[in-house]
Amino acid sequence: MKKIASIFIAGVLSLGMMLTGCSNDSGDNADGDLSGLITTVGSTAMQPLIEQASKKFIEENPKVQIQVQGGGSGTGLSQVTTGAATIGNSDIFAEEKKGVPAKELVGHKIAVVGMAPVVNAEVGVTNLTKQQLIDIFTGKITNWKDVGGIDQEVVLVNRPKNSGTRATFVQYALDGNTEADGITEESSGTVRKIISETPGAIGYLGTSYLNDMVQTIKLDGVEPTNENIITNEYPVWAYQHMYTKGEPDPATKAFLDYMMTEDIQIGVIESMKYIPASAMLIDRDADGKVTPKA
Repeated sequence: MKKIASIFIAGVLSLGMMLTGCSNDSGDNADGDLSGLITTVGSTAMQPLIEQASKKFIEENPKVQIQVQGGGSGTGLSQVTTGAATIGNSDIFAEEKKGVPAKELVGHKIAVVGMAPVVNAEVGVTNLTKQQLIDIFTGKITNWKDVGGIDQEVVLVNRPKNSGTRATFVQYALDGNTEADGITEESSGTVRKIISETPGAIGYLGTSYLNDMVQTIKLDGVEPTNENIITNEYPVWAYQHMYTKGEPDPATKAFLDYMMTEDIQIGVIESMKYIPASAMLIDRDADGKVTPKA
């Protein structure tokens, strides 16, 4: 608050002090430091990124607390809508989620992540056509020998219906086809573990979760690399959104601004296998329409 001139009466001074106290509640301390509690909920594909960024932000702003939770994109959008979360992290646009009042939410595109099919390393397959992938996930192909692998039954591992990773994979890898029944797991980390330990298993992960625990599958011969994603040559990818309900409070705004700094966009996002949103050579809207960036 600006310094109040000495000619003001004592009552006005008292009012000014009361107003300063109200400002503290919204995230600003009298000395200018940020404070407050930020709760982020949603996409598990984003979770490792948000966790790493929040640690770095708290180091610079020790009076701010940030709680990072998963639960899936649908959960993030629902909880930020009701006010149960400060930020809803989502792999899908709010407009794509039924029952979410998208016009009440403010979106912030932070990064891009690919979604890749992955299999147990023993199945003997490293490439699938899109049609083969669709046939596997819809239950038409049930043995890996039918696509050049070993004689082993296919085991499907899916994410729940509120998962943005699942929604993205179904839309862009499976052309909207409904998956057959299989194992369903909430967490991307758990999906990776199950696939690595289950003979014949196949599922899908955000590219930030890919490692040598599982075999990443090329789609029509195209690898899910950042270079292929930024041109849409590999088309299974999603923006990583951080949604707030209306305009954010000072501490939340500072955290969102921090997510767009070079420290995070280059120092963290690229090192963790995400892609800065600014690096994309094409854009995609909520309807899936792809256009070249100007």
